[in-house]
Amino acid sequence: MPVINLEIKSRMPYAGGQSFGEVGAYEQLDGIVHFGVDPESLANETISDIRLAPKDGQGKVGFSSDFRVLVPVDQSKGNRRLFLDILNRGKYSAAKDMNSSAAFVPDAPPDPGNGFLMRQGYSVAWCGWQHDVPEISGIMGIRVPDAATTQGPISGKVVVTFQFNTPTASQLLSDRNHRSYPADDLDDPNAVMTVQEHEDAPEEIIPRDQWSFARVEEETVVPDSQYAYLASGFQPGKVYQVIYTTTGAPVSGLGLLAIRDFGSFLRYGSTDEGNPCAGNIDHSYVSGVSQSGRFLRLFLYTGVNTDEEGRPAFDGFIPHVAGGKRGEFNQRFGQPSSQAARSTNSIFPFSDIEQTDPETGLTDGVLSRLTAQGSVPKIMYTYTPSEYWAGHGSLVHTDLTATRDLDVPDDVRIYIYAGAQHALGTFPLTCSDPSDNIRARHPINCLDHRSFMRAALVALDRWVAYGEVPPDSKYPRIADGTAVTPAKATETLRKIPGVNPPAPLRRFTRLDFGSDPGVPTQVPAGIGRIYPHVVSAVDQDGNELAGIPLPVVTVPLATHMGWNTRHADMGGEGQTLSTGGASGGTLKGSSIPFPATREEREATGDPRLSVEERYDSKEHYQDLIRKATQDLIDQRYLLAEDLEGMVSLGGRHYDLLNSAATEA
Repeated sequence: MPVINLEIKSRMPYAGGQSFGEVGAYEQLDGIVHFGVDPESLANETISDIRLAPKDGQGKVGFSSDFRVLVPVDQSKGNRRLFLDILNRGKYSAAKDMNSSAAFVPDAPPDPGNGFLMRQGYSVAWCGWQHDVPEISGIMGIRVPDAATTQGPISGKVVVTFQFNTPTASQLLSDRNHRSYPADDLDDPNAVMTVQEHEDAPEEIIPRDQWSFARVEEETVVPDSQYAYLASGFQPGKVYQVIYTTTGAPVSGLGLLAIRDFGSFLRYGSTDEGNPCAGNIDHSYVSGVSQSGRFLRLFLYTGVNTDEEGRPAFDGFIPHVAGGKRGEFNQRFGQPSSQAARSTNSIFPFSDIEQTDPETGLTDGVLSRLTAQGSVPKIMYTYTPSEYWAGHGSLVHTDLTATRDLDVPDDVRIYIYAGAQHALGTFPLTCSDPSDNIRARHPINCLDHRSFMRAALVALDRWVAYGEVPPDSKYPRIADGTAVTPAKATETLRKIPGVNPPAPLRRFTRLDFGSDPGVPTQVPAGIGRIYPHVVSAVDQDGNELAGIPLPVVTVPLATHMGWNTRHADMGGEGQTLSTGGASGGTLKGSSIPFPATREEREATGDPRLSVEERYDSKEHYQDLIRKATQDLIDQRYLLAEDLEGMVSLGGRHYDLLNSAATEA
C-alpha cells in the first residue's frame, strides 16, 4: 500500500468532547502521512513528470502530507462512511459548507457548527495535496520532490497573472501569497510584463526598464527574484502578466495520488498498518468547493480513482461550484492556487461525455478514462449561476456550439442553485467586503445554499449504499428554453433601475499549450476561438427559471443574480466582480431588493412589483416560505431538519429586505 506510515502527532477530544446526538463524542487525530508510490504503475500513468521524480531503494517516489481525521469515539455508533473534504488552499471547507460553522481561521479551535456530519456518523478526513500553500500554522499542505532529468533540475517559462483591487507597486509572483517560482535571472532581458484593460483586451508590453524583479520594503526598492515591481504602480482593475524563466518543477500531480491513497488507506487499511478507521468504512465520499471542486474534476479526468491494487478509493463525488474548469494541479510549473483564464484551468474537455471540438479536432470527455476502466463513481455536480456568468458553467452540459443539450450520464446529477453566488451569501446586505478590499456596484448576493448541500450528501449516500435514485438534475436546458445567451437574459435585467450587465461579459477561449498540457511547450498559450455559452433564462422579476430555487427565491423579495460588477472606486468599473485576482477568484453575485411600496416602485420606474403589492404581511410571507420549503423537502432537495430554519430565515429576509436596509 502506498501509505508507508501514518505519523500521528496528536490525539484529542474533538470540539472539547462535545456529544453529537446518538453518535456521541468524536476524537481528532492530526499528523503527517508518508507515501511511496510506484511510478511504473498503470494506476499512476497520468501523473505528469512522475517518472522524473527521484526514487528510493524500492523504486518508489516518496512524499508526505499533513492530515486530520475525526472519528467517533465509539465507532460502532458511526455510519460506516468516510467523508473526505478536499482542502481549499490548505483550508477545510466541510465544517462551513456541511455544518454551517464559522469560516475557517488558521489554527483556531475547530467549530463543529450544527454538527451535521457528526450527527450523521461520518468519519471525516482531510489530507494536504497542494505543494504551494503558505507555511502558516493550521494550513495543511504536501511536500513533493522536484522533477529532474539526467542534466539536472528542470527550467522553463511560467506565467503569473494579477488583477488588483487597490493600488500597489510590488507583488509576490504567486496567487494569494502562496509560494512563488523565483526568477532565474533578475536582469533577464527576455522576461516580459504585459498589461490589459481586462482579461480579454489586447496585451500591451510594458518596457523592460519600467519594471523589475523586486519588492518595496519601507519605501525602498529591494531586488527580489520572487516579486515583480512596477515603478509607475499597478493600477486597480487592470490585468497584468509576468512571463519569466524559473528552475525547479515540483511534481504537483502527486497531490492527486495523496488524496486517492489516503482515502484508500482509511477505507481498506488494517489496524496493524495504523489505520484509525480500520474495519469501520463501507462507503467513501469526497467533496470539494471551488478550487477543490476543480481538483475533483481533474481527479475524475485523470482516472486516478482506482488505487495501485485495483480498488476504488471513492464511491461518490460532490464537486461544488467548479463549473467547467479544472486547474493547474498536475502540470509542470503548475500554480494550483491560480485561476487565470489563460491557463490549464480552462481547457477542453468540459463535459463528462466525449465530444469532438470542431475547431481543433480533439476528442475527449471528463469521464472518458473512468468509463474505459468500467469504474464510474456516482457524481453530484452542484453549481451556482456565477459559474455560468463566468463563461464556463454551461459547457458541462451543452455541445461546443451551445446549440444542443448533451445527455448526462446515468451516474451523474447536475444541480444548479438558482440565483445564488459562487461563495456563501452576505446577509444583511452590503456593497463592500473589507477583507477582500472590494466594493460592488450592487448589494452582494445574500443567499445561503448550504442546506441544499446537506440534502445532496444524504441523497448521494442513499444512491451509493441502497441504489435509491436521487432527485432529478436541475439546470438550464436549451431544449425547453430555460437556457439562453447572456445577452438575452440581460434584456430583462437591464429594465431594473441602475442595473447594467458586466462589460465585457466573461468568456472562455480555446487555448493551445502544446500536445501535452501537463508539460506545456507553448507558454504563454496560443489563443483560439471563443466557446459560446448560455445562462439561465429569467422571469419578469429577473430571477432565474432554471435550477433549484431556495424558498426565498421561489417567494421573492429581491432579484438574485450570480454576477456583480466592480465599483468605480476599485478600478475596472463595470467588469465582473471577483476576489482573488484576474479571471477568477470568488465571483460575487447580487441581490437587488424589490421596492417596498407601490409608490416607491412608480417613482423609480421599477417594473418589479413592490413587496406590499405581493404579500399581505410578514406572517403571510412566512406561510408561503413554509409551503415552498415543504415542496423542496418532498422532492428531496432539502432535509426536513432545515424546515424551521428556512421559515425563520425568511422572516429575517422580510424584515431587512422590505426596508431595503443596504450599505451605501
